[in-house]
Amino acid sequence: MQNIDFFEDDKFHDECGVVGVFAPGREVARLAFFGLYSLQHRGQESAGIATSDGRIAHIHKGMGLVAQVFNEDNLRPLSGHLAIGQNRYSTTGSSNLRNAQPILIETIYGPLGVAHNGNLTNALALRKKLLERGVGLSSSSDSEVITQMLAAPADVYATAEENGNESDRWVARLRSLMQIAQGAYSLTILTRHAIYAVRDPLGLRPLCIGRLDSGGHIVASESCALHTIGATYVRDVEPGEIVRLDGSGLTSFTGVNSPKRALCIFEYVYFARPDSHFHGQVVHQVRQQMGRVLAQEAPADADIVVGVPDSATPHSIGYSLESGIPYSEGLTKNRYIGRTFIQPDDQLRKVGVSLKYNPLTSNLEGKRVVLIDDSIVRGNTAGPLIQLIRDGGATEVHVRVASPPVRHPCFMGVDMATYKQLIAHKMDVEGIRQRIGADSIGYLSTEGLEKAVAQATGKVNGHCNACFSGKYPIDIPEWLFEEDRDKVIFEDMWG
Repeated sequence: MQNIDFFEDDKFHDECGVVGVFAPGREVARLAFFGLYSLQHRGQESAGIATSDGRIAHIHKGMGLVAQVFNEDNLRPLSGHLAIGQNRYSTTGSSNLRNAQPILIETIYGPLGVAHNGNLTNALALRKKLLERGVGLSSSSDSEVITQMLAAPADVYATAEENGNESDRWVARLRSLMQIAQGAYSLTILTRHAIYAVRDPLGLRPLCIGRLDSGGHIVASESCALHTIGATYVRDVEPGEIVRLDGSGLTSFTGVNSPKRALCIFEYVYFARPDSHFHGQVVHQVRQQMGRVLAQEAPADADIVVGVPDSATPHSIGYSLESGIPYSEGLTKNRYIGRTFIQPDDQLRKVGVSLKYNPLTSNLEGKRVVLIDDSIVRGNTAGPLIQLIRDGGATEVHVRVASPPVRHPCFMGVDMATYKQLIAHKMDVEGIRQRIGADSIGYLSTEGLEKAVAQATGKVNGHCNACFSGKYPIDIPEWLFEEDRDKVIFEDMWG
C-alpha cells in the first residue's frame, strides 16, 4: 500500500535524503539511522541502510518512515565500518518496495551500493542502452540505471580496469557516468573499501561533508544530519566533484567541470530543515529575509501576522519584523497526523485540513489577519485554511506567499512534473484569490526571492528557479512535458 499524505498535498515534495558514513570502530548503521532520522522531511515513503565490513555487505529497507522501518532487531545485523542510507519520496519509479533504496548488488570487484537524491532527465535513453546491452533491470527507478551503469563495464573503462587499482576503477567509472548522466544527482556510493559522494555539475541537489570526532567522515543531504550525530561540518561537496572517504581520509577528484551552478532555490523556500546551513547561512535566517522582502513588496493593513505552521513560521517572523505588525499563532498543528497508511473515510475527507489544524480563536477573534504561507502549488489547502481562520473569528484574511507563483513543473527530482497540477499555470493571481476566498493575495516576486537569498547568503546567483520562471538550467526532453508519460515510455521502449 502506498503511504499517502492527505494533509500536505498542496506542497512540493522533495525526492530523497541520503547519507554515507565511513567510521571504523563505530556502529555505522546506527549513525546512518540517526542521520536519516534527521532527514525524514526529505522523503517519507521508504527508508533503507546498506553496510559493509570490506568483505560482506548487509542491507535492510522497507516502506514507511525511518522509525517504522528500523528497530533494534533489524539494525543489529547491519555490521561493518561503511554505510549508506536513503529516505525516499518517489519521483522516477513508483512507490513500492522494489524501488526502495539503497540499491545493493554484487560485482566482480565486490559490493556496490547506491543511494540517489535527484532525477536523471535522460534516464529513458540510458535505460534503453542498458537493455540493448543485455543488462536486466528489476525496477522502474533511474537509480537502478545509475547502479548498473557503474557495475557493468563498457569499453570506456578498459584502461582503468587493466591498469588501475580498485579506487582508480571506481573513480574512472564515476567520471564516465558523469559524462553522460543529465539532470540532478547527489549520490552516496558504497564499495568494498570506500564511500564515494558525487554531485552533479550544476549542484541541483545539496550534499555536504562532516568529520566525526572519533575518526571518519559522514556525507549527508543537509548539515542537520551532521549535527544530529555529533559530526562537525567540513564543507559542501562541490558541483561536479567526486569525494572518496576511506582509511586515508577524504580525497577529492574532479568528476566533470562545473560550467555554472544551479542549486534548487526551493531548498531555501521549503525543502530544507530550517536549522540546516547552505552557503554559510542558516536556512531559518534566509526564510526570515524572504518574509522581510515580502512585506516590502506586498504590504497589508492588518492586526496580526499568522504563519501556516510549521514551514511558514520563519517567513512570518520576517514579515512581522519588517512590517511592524505583531506576529501571533493562529493555527495549532497536530504534528502526529502527518503521513499515514490509514486512509480517511468520506466524512473525514470532508473536514479536510481540520484533521491537521485547529484555529486559536482567542488570538483570531475580531482580527484582520495576514496569513503567510511559504508556497501555493496545487491550491488544495489554502481555501480550507482561510476558512478555518474565518471560523476562528477573523474579520479579514490577507494571504501573502513567500515565493513566486509556481507555474512550471520540475524535472530535477521533485514530484511536480505536469502543468495540470499547478494552480498558477491555470489561473492568474486574481483568479487564485477568488478560488481560495482571500480578501487579498500577494506573492514574493522572483526578483525579490533572489534578492532575499543574496542578502542573507551573499550569493547573488547560482540557483535554479525554473518552477517560477520556466527557464531550465538543462535541456528538458519534450516527452517529459507529456501528461501521459507512462504511455510515452512504454511506446518508446517496446514500440
